[in-house]
Amino acid sequence: MAKKQAANQSELGLEQNKKALAKNKDAKKVQKEQKPKRNRAKETVSELKKVTWPTFGTVLKNTGMVLAVVLIFGLVIFGIDSLLSWIIKLIMNI
Repeated sequence: MAKKQAANQSELGLEQNKKALAKNKDAKKVQKEQKPKRNRAKETVSELKKVTWPTFGTVLKNTGMVLAVVLIFGLVIFGIDSLLSWIIKLIMNI
């Protein structure tokens, strides 16, 4: 008898859980429907207005720094490549 009551209580608990989950899903759907839908273009423009854009001088300075670093690393890699190729030629001629 006690087993039957426990089984009935567990079944009732499962049914209540299912009902609660269904209510939560319905509530989420209602919340999504109530949110105002805004145009993405308007949102993008409003966000871009908040951005602090760098000045032209700052852009030029940063671009110059990037080009200088790229040039320096290019020269270093070229030097290492030349050195290694010279060493390989010496080894192959012996």
